[in-house]
Parts: sequence; C-alpha cells; structure tokens
Amino acid sequence: MRTEIPPPVENPASMQRSIFLIGPMGSGKSAVGQALAKQLGRRFIDSDTEIEYRTGVDIPLIFEKEGERGFREREREVIADLTQLPGIVLATGGGAVLLAENREHLMHRGMVIYLETSLAEQRKRTRRGRHRPLLLDGDPEARLAELMTLREPLYRGIAHGIVSTDRRRVADVASDIATLVKTVAAADR
Repeated sequence: MRTEIPPPVENPASMQRSIFLIGPMGSGKSAVGQALAKQLGRRFIDSDTEIEYRTGVDIPLIFEKEGERGFREREREVIADLTQLPGIVLATGGGAVLLAENREHLMHRGMVIYLETSLAEQRKRTRRGRHRPLLLDGDPEARLAELMTLREPLYRGIAHGIVSTDRRRVADVASDIATLVKTVAAADR
C-alpha cells in the first residue's frame, strides 16, 4: 500500500497526534502497532514495509546491495515523510533512532512509545527470521546485546512512554498503550 505524503503541517498541535513505536527487533512493534491501530481506529504503517514498497525490493537485498548506510538513508527519507502524517500508528525499524534527524522528527511530531523487551525475549522472537540482515553474521545473541547497548539510551531518550512486551499478549500491550495515549491526550486539554 502506497503512503501519500502531505506537505509539512504548519501547526502540528492542531492535528490528531500520531503514535510512533520504537524499540529493538523482536519487541513486537509491528504486531502491537496493528492491534493498537485497530483499537484506536487509526491507520497503521510499518516504516520497513514502506521502504520495501518504495524500492520494490526487500530489506535484506537493500543491505546486500547498498549496505547499512544505504538502508539508513532510505529509512531517513521514509521517517521524515511518515512522521508528517496525522493520526497514524507507525512502527519503526529498530535502528531508526540512530540518526539524530529521525529522533527529532519522532520526538516532535508525535507520541513516542518505547516497546521494551529483554535480550532473551528478543532472541526467542527473532531466531527463525531470515529477514534480519544485522543478525545474519556471527553470534545473533551477541549482536542483539551489542545493538541494545548502543540503542537503548536512544530509545529512552526520546520516549514519551515505555511499555514492556516480555511474555505479554499483543492485545494487552496495545491496550496499555491506548490507555497511556488517552491519559496524555486528556492531560493536554
């Protein structure tokens, strides 16, 4: 599905606040995002899916042909565009927080929810996936730990809220986020 990108909004406070899900691979951003969007009656978008749509190839092929740097540039463009859409639920890639520009867009254009999960849970959820280029070489568990050490401070630094996903049902996590969003919206009035 193609995402239509409107021109930049001059007064973001007047639009329905979007919800941006961040966190490591295997934290459940896509599954929780879909459930949350359904609960709130909003449109769900996955930034990785949008990148694949725009390029016409899957993410492992982008990594193979352009490396991580090329992928991050494509991700930067997609995050800049998608964060301008009003009232969406956006699941970002685990590394979207690496670029300062992405962090700024996420933090200032919507409500950022960090889906926190343990390394053990990440490993369990990612062990069968062959579509995660950063886990293809070497020891996946060591790589997950390395990525978490680098990224967790960035996740926490831009999060408006943190919700744990360990050993929890997707619907329960989505309900917790919906409650948090409603509480914040009520406080903003």
